[in-house]
Amino acid sequence: MSGQSARPAPDIAPRIIRFRDAPRYLGMDRNRFNAEVRPYLTEVPIGKQGIGFDRLELDRWIEEYIVRNGRPARKGKITWDAREYPASSGGAVFGTSTNASAGGEFARALDQLKSRKRSGSSQD
Repeated sequence: MSGQSARPAPDIAPRIIRFRDAPRYLGMDRNRFNAEVRPYLTEVPIGKQGIGFDRLELDRWIEEYIVRNGRPARKGKITWDAREYPASSGGAVFGTSTNASAGGEFARALDQLKSRKRSGSSQD
C-alpha cells in the first residue's frame, strides 16, 4: 500500500445544505428564499441551533419553479423576423407589398380622397 500515491479526495456534494448557504445555492437572496422557498421545504436540525435543507428537495423545488415560470430555450439562431409566413408567396421582401392588388387599390383610394378634398375645398 505504501507504493500507491495519495489521491485527492473527490468533491462530494453535501446532502444537507445549511440555511446560510441555501439561498445562494438557488441563486437568490435570503428574503426571497424565506418568502418563496422555505415554507415548502423540510427543515433538518443540525446540532443545537443549526438548520439545513435537503439538497435534493432544493433541486426538486427549483425544477418545479422552472417548469412553472421558465421561458422556452432558444432554438438555433432563428429570430422572430426570420420566420416564413404562409400568407407571403415569395418570402419576406422588404418594401414590397405581398398583396398584388394592394398597390392599385391604394392608388384608387388615394385618388378618391384627393378628389373629395378638391371638391370640398371649392365649396368653402
